Amino acid sequence: MLVLITYDVCTEDEGGRKRLRQVAKQCMNYGQRVQNSVFECVMDAAKCREVQHKLENIIDKEKDSLRFYYLGNNYKHKVEHIGAKPSFDVEGPLIL
Repeated sequence: MLVLITYDVCTEDEGGRKRLRQVAKQCMNYGQRVQNSVFECVMDAAKCREVQHKLENIIDKEKDSLRFYYLGNNYKHKVEHIGAKPSFDVEGPLIL
């Protein structure tokens, strides 16, 4: 299923800037960054719980927020992209 992970981390102090880097790094392990704080991730429910648990352990729940949008398996008709940074096939081949 396609899961959209978004986050907002308070960066007013060094601890917040560190949390922001940690959250972004974890998200890069699971999906593709499509905007500064937005990642598209194709994963099953178990992998989703895993990343959610990791991210919850990083953020400060009093200052930061995480949002998970579950778009399911039929997501290709639910996502429309307009503008810069052309869209890509998240399930396509990875070219290094």
